[in-house]
Amino acid sequence: MSEDHVAELVELLQLERLEDNLFRGQSRDIGTRFVFGGQVLGQALAAAQETVDPLREAHSLHAYFLRAGDIEAPIVYNVERTRDGGTFSSRRVVAIQHGQPILNGSVSFQVPEQGVEHQTSMPEVPAPGDLEPLHPLPPDELARLPVKLQRWMGIDGPFEFRQVWPRDERHPAKRPPIQHIWFKLTSPISDSAILHRSLLAYASDFHLIGTATLPHGISYLTHNVQMASLDHALWFHRAFRVDEWLLYSFDSPTAQGGRGLARGQIFSRDGRLVASTAQEGLIRVRSD
Repeated sequence: MSEDHVAELVELLQLERLEDNLFRGQSRDIGTRFVFGGQVLGQALAAAQETVDPLREAHSLHAYFLRAGDIEAPIVYNVERTRDGGTFSSRRVVAIQHGQPILNGSVSFQVPEQGVEHQTSMPEVPAPGDLEPLHPLPPDELARLPVKLQRWMGIDGPFEFRQVWPRDERHPAKRPPIQHIWFKLTSPISDSAILHRSLLAYASDFHLIGTATLPHGISYLTHNVQMASLDHALWFHRAFRVDEWLLYSFDSPTAQGGRGLARGQIFSRDGRLVASTAQEGLIRVRSD
């Protein structure tokens, strides 16, 4: 089953070309109320890449989530070829559903080159093999949840996650806004660096804004909490594979005004910093 889920996700990121700069992607219901933000990020990056020389590698993506996506409808991606310079290319991407934009994004590409290099050190955490895999909820507890949440809370998906400090989202305790999570695809895929970047864009939306809820003892399952991603930034630094273990290290420096900010660093198993992320999200706690 895991190979089927991975193949389905890879297919989801293969877009249909409608015109030179126009692409269509399908949607996948993973148990969220609306289209998962990571899906739109991964497809937007894939659409932009289709308009660029494949030798130019994506190094940054910046996006605003404008409207919730309809899981039952395809998404059209309109790519504007903003600039092609000697080294860099820039693309603007608008994701459209039902005639309205649901995401505005920009992607920058670069011809690989050598330069000065340094990086921060990977946090000292247990290896993924020393951590327990996620366990499914007991069948009786799972049955009491709405059908969509049952799908979201299930562990049978394309990615495997191992949390350094596990948290029960149903009964969240207050703790500092820091977490570390190992993740990888559950089965191998091709060597295409373009595909691995699109898949990392997809996975980069997991757990980010949730980090900003940690000090407050709330989660997306708390009945009076409203959460939504507002914007997302992703920078690619070094080569990686998403079918090998990657460490996603998060922190949240601030939350205020109904918004929370979270940052992430993604490391390969051997300690290389391969990507960085940042996201601001809506976090509203409504009065009962």
